[in-house]
Amino acid sequence: MSAAEELRGRLWSDEPSKVDFLAARAIAETVSDAVLDDALDPLAIGLSGPWGSGKTTVLELIKADLDSRSDPEAAKILTVRTDPWRYDPAVGAKESLIGEVLDAISAELTERLKNVEESKGQKIKKLIKKLSDRVDWAKAVKLAAKSSLTLQLPGVDDVLNLIRESAPEGTDAKDEPRGLAGFKAEFAELLATDEMAHVRRVAVLVDDLDRCLVDTVVETLEAIRLFLSVDGMAFVIAADEDRVADAIRTRLPEWSMPAERPDDEDALPAEPPSKLYLHKIVQTTVPLPALGAFDTESYVLLLQLQNRVEKRLTDPQLKAVIAECQRLRTTGALDDLKAPDGLDVQRELSFARRLMTILYEKLRGNPRRIKRFLNDLNIRRSIAARRGIELDFDVVAKLMVLEVLLPDQFQSVLSWLRTGELRDRLDALENQANRPKEELAPAEGAPEVAPGTETMIEPATPADESTVAGPSDPVDSEPSSDAMPPVAAVAPAISVVPHFADDMIRWAKLPPELHDLDLSPYLHLAASFRGDLLLSAELPQHLRDLAAQLASTRTVDRRQLTDESLQALTTDDVDQLLRHLGLRARDRVQEQRGAVAGIVRLATVHPAVQPTALDVFRRLPASDLQPGTAIILAGVDIPGMQDVINALAAQLADGKIKMALTTPPPKGGQH
Repeated sequence: MSAAEELRGRLWSDEPSKVDFLAARAIAETVSDAVLDDALDPLAIGLSGPWGSGKTTVLELIKADLDSRSDPEAAKILTVRTDPWRYDPAVGAKESLIGEVLDAISAELTERLKNVEESKGQKIKKLIKKLSDRVDWAKAVKLAAKSSLTLQLPGVDDVLNLIRESAPEGTDAKDEPRGLAGFKAEFAELLATDEMAHVRRVAVLVDDLDRCLVDTVVETLEAIRLFLSVDGMAFVIAADEDRVADAIRTRLPEWSMPAERPDDEDALPAEPPSKLYLHKIVQTTVPLPALGAFDTESYVLLLQLQNRVEKRLTDPQLKAVIAECQRLRTTGALDDLKAPDGLDVQRELSFARRLMTILYEKLRGNPRRIKRFLNDLNIRRSIAARRGIELDFDVVAKLMVLEVLLPDQFQSVLSWLRTGELRDRLDALENQANRPKEELAPAEGAPEVAPGTETMIEPATPADESTVAGPSDPVDSEPSSDAMPPVAAVAPAISVVPHFADDMIRWAKLPPELHDLDLSPYLHLAASFRGDLLLSAELPQHLRDLAAQLASTRTVDRRQLTDESLQALTTDDVDQLLRHLGLRARDRVQEQRGAVAGIVRLATVHPAVQPTALDVFRRLPASDLQPGTAIILAGVDIPGMQDVINALAAQLADGKIKMALTTPPPKGGQH
């Protein structure tokens, strides 16, 4: 199955999950207990956590738990889901919230009274109509004010009619206020009617309040305050408490409240007015904990199993794995996880275990950020595959960890690619990460390197060669006396023990190893998504276009590059071009054939560099040799080339590439 095909079904929705992957049922049931506690009636309880921490999912679990405890005949729990973030700003948050509660009660009573004589339900229907009219009037007034409508009010009587409703003629009743002024008493009367006696609690679940603008936050809280004087009402407010307090602070600056009396030195600091206001409405807040290390591992495991493409899990199988994760929570490890019979989860479990610690630390146990990381990973792999970049899932995952979670270190890797040192640096990094420390200890007399820094010997280059420093370029060091000739240093030896940042060492320990892979196409793709330019930093500007022509596989490009223009190059220019093309041939499999052809052409025009060209060919990884490259090498007519061919062929299994490499072209043939 290709990466593109595997992506189907591998993305996770940001909608709240109906399955408890977060072990949040204990929190939901605790909140439900508080909602149904008569000693706390009426109640407003907060469910606080940062964005993406799973508040909406917990609200769904609370609703499901309350519904399961509801007795429709004798102790009904009427749950109302509301989202102030979706309110119409022209209408007003207070009126919208009250309207949604009344609509839910009206729907419940309509169902309850559908088989009752119409005359018996008249009183409560009138009461609901009266309450609804108040809300509609308040909405209309607010809409008129926000729409800048001009109301023609010629006299005082008209103003009084706007805010008060006249009492029926011939009675002693007083005029009643319009709008929400008399709402509280009438709503309490509504809940106390016989028709509502079967409703034990009206539980309003408020979501996304911390996403709203200031006016919506304040008006929603004011509406909740209006309800909290009525028995039988409960509110669960899922929001980041600090963000809600920030909104209140814009309306209630600290200087507008009298300072609290000073406490003794051991007392906690006084709460700011914004928190005092909030806590006057919300009696207590249940913090939603971030995922711990164990929960992060189980969450990544369960997400993968939920969206498995092949051998999909049945609902009972997924529930069985969730139960196993719950059982193992006390041990803090999934090592003893028992999968349902016939279900192999080792691949997903291994992936979750590898990434658990770094995801937990870098994403701070935030479920949404973890889910987004996995979505980004699958999308990136699909795009790469559709562009012909085939890399194993584990390889892309390791590179995405670096790019997303360690962005500064990812820039270092891009700088290695710019300077043509990617494979050497990765090899040194993985050696340091995966070998015992005693094997990496510097030899006696070797220069000391400060911990946490990255140091590596630079390839020997002409003294006047220009270089471009990257974010983690090495500290300059003098080459050893027995160093190879300048151009031959295509894969420079390391004369001091390299030291990399701790995060890089930690990342390098993640399997698989990368130094033998051609990562250049993928890294170019990743850099393009970030808007980074990967200009070849090891070449001066006047050689970059020439290098591109030499490495091109297009006939028109090669013909435009004449032998005369190549003969005009200085010795230093040829040295730099050979080194650059040698690194491209070795490290970038897709560019190997063109780079080797360019080296052959330089060696033909400049016979003095033929020994260096042989050394470049000798350093080509035989396992990466491409058919077109083998054919070119077989046709190279340089003294000593046969020894190079024999050495490469000895590392190859019998097959088409080995045959192409060891079969000389026909006389007069040109490759």
